[in-house]
Amino acid sequence: MFSAGVQFGFSKARRHPSVKPYIFGIKNKTEIFDLEKSAAMLKEATDFIAKIASEGKTILFIGGKAEARVAVEDVAATLAMPYAAGRWIGGTFTNYGEIKKRIEKLKDLSTQKERGELAKYTKKERLLIDKEIDNLTIMYGGLGDMKEMPGAVVVVDSKHEGIAVDEARSKKIPVVALCGSDCDLTKVDFPVVGNDTSRASITFFLKAIAEAYKTNKK
Repeated sequence: MFSAGVQFGFSKARRHPSVKPYIFGIKNKTEIFDLEKSAAMLKEATDFIAKIASEGKTILFIGGKAEARVAVEDVAATLAMPYAAGRWIGGTFTNYGEIKKRIEKLKDLSTQKERGELAKYTKKERLLIDKEIDNLTIMYGGLGDMKEMPGAVVVVDSKHEGIAVDEARSKKIPVVALCGSDCDLTKVDFPVVGNDTSRASITFFLKAIAEAYKTNKK
């Protein structure tokens, strides 16, 4: 964890009160997490993910920050799980029926394009359809494998993904999250305090989650 830089938080001024018990000290005006406590929290999180895997449930990975997107997409692909690596689409959980319609439209248009069935349209119409496919892919591409509500969501930065966390809580979907020192830990079922802006730290967290899922997959 140390080599991945998990120990770095933000300045004291940015710290959320719920994180105070997990701060070890301050170095160069940056708060340092107690990695023993972070490791214990990660163990709780991975134990829970192992349980989800053993029950055959899916997990949805969420991380729209620039530092998180590639790692989120990679780990989701490794597990063949759905993901949201862009701006969270409000209503993904609370209005899933409508979201599902958009996902199905993306699949339908993409299939038609692959089969060459769009040739019947004019060049201008094909350009418009291609643009629609691109827009739908950006918004819903990672959700194509989400056939039902996930057994849990795995979030990078619960503050940045606050809308997603609130939606998950409203639908009683457990939340596992990597939380920086500015995050409200009380909103997360299984918080893991750590650096949520470093790619190395984010990758470390997600790989631990992925390993727990793969090892215990039903």
